[in-house]
Amino acid sequence: MKFSVLLKVIVLLAGPFTAMHCYTQNQLQVIPGAERFNVYLPLIKGKNVGIFANHTSMVGKTHLVDTLRSLGVTIKVIFGPEHGFRGTAGAGEKVSNYIDAGTGIPVVSLYGAKRWPSAEDVKDVDVLIFDIQDVGVRFYTYISSLEEFMEAAFEYKKPLLLFDRPNPNGHYVDGPVLNKKYRSFVGMQPVPVVYGMTIGEYAMMLTGEKWLSEKANAYVNYFKNVQQPHSDTPFHFLTIQCKQYDHKTRYVLPVKPSPNLPDIQSIYLYPSTCFFEGTVLSEGRGTDKPFQVFGHPDLPNNLYSFTPNPNEGAKNSKHYGKVCYGWNLSGTADEVFSLVNSRIQLKWLLEAYKLFPEKDKFLILPKSGKMEESFFSKLAGNNELWQQIRDGMPEDEIRKSWEPRLSEFKKIRKKYLLYEDFEQP
Repeated sequence: MKFSVLLKVIVLLAGPFTAMHCYTQNQLQVIPGAERFNVYLPLIKGKNVGIFANHTSMVGKTHLVDTLRSLGVTIKVIFGPEHGFRGTAGAGEKVSNYIDAGTGIPVVSLYGAKRWPSAEDVKDVDVLIFDIQDVGVRFYTYISSLEEFMEAAFEYKKPLLLFDRPNPNGHYVDGPVLNKKYRSFVGMQPVPVVYGMTIGEYAMMLTGEKWLSEKANAYVNYFKNVQQPHSDTPFHFLTIQCKQYDHKTRYVLPVKPSPNLPDIQSIYLYPSTCFFEGTVLSEGRGTDKPFQVFGHPDLPNNLYSFTPNPNEGAKNSKHYGKVCYGWNLSGTADEVFSLVNSRIQLKWLLEAYKLFPEKDKFLILPKSGKMEESFFSKLAGNNELWQQIRDGMPEDEIRKSWEPRLSEFKKIRKKYLLYEDFEQP
């Protein structure tokens, strides 16, 4: 594995990891990067800090912002992603800037009027921190927020610390690799739906593969080619690794990452059932089992029935107040884990299409009427999947079409892993 001087520093700071039994519950407590104070506090003491965080940025039972303030760290500004700093906004709901009532610190939304911090937002900041729990799925927008935050940090020449956290879907890699023609905020890079990397590993891939903006890549390249950065900037980008974690760990999140991923069952099913967001079927928003139940009023009424209704995390969605017929995949964490079986399952999507009475109305068309501009194609990262479904292609044939790009990505991924993989070299 080839690392620059900078990346060697990252690994050196990270310390050792402990292997876990394959696909079993944690035998030891995973220690997220945010809890490794001895590693990063010396880098931010006496500095003005800006933090990109949300409700998942916890240190035990205390929020990272409160923890750092109690340790004497000066926080000048908080940045919030989709769902907001406190994690209560619904999917796609725009969030405005405000003053956090608990701390009095300004909160700048990067999922509303803008997605980048401005130069004004960071003018009084010496160091930026990113600490958000990801779920390891391409269309979950926190990795898109990460990418744009990294670009801003590098273009403004602000040192960036990334506190790594485990990936609950980090034990496999699967799905179609995004064609950059279909780049959007729900998919910005040529990676598969499930990429099997922590957010720290993903960030290292963004820099190593030069997938950032031209100015950001140039800044990264500069630091790769200097032995001793300027004394006022001892690092430009560091990932603070987790301890006692590897890609065989079944990590159950202590906090739900967003309103419609309330538990590990939804998180395991999300890579497979989120495709229903691009169809006329309800994906379970407005129920207590989002992404575990899905259906439509026009499907056969002998199927599982449920009625979605507005709730705090899903104020607007499909078929509210209507009885929907479809599938219920819920069960215990172990049952759902086995049901998914470390791969994206297309069988439910194919069966739903087969049973849907009006095939030409199954997918949601954009105003242009062009499927290549549809949300379904953005989720898939290509314009082929919907055609394969329409043509009745079997699941195994669809999966074969994901090669060889999936194999090519796996080779790229291997270069940036910080933790023992689920596969042998």
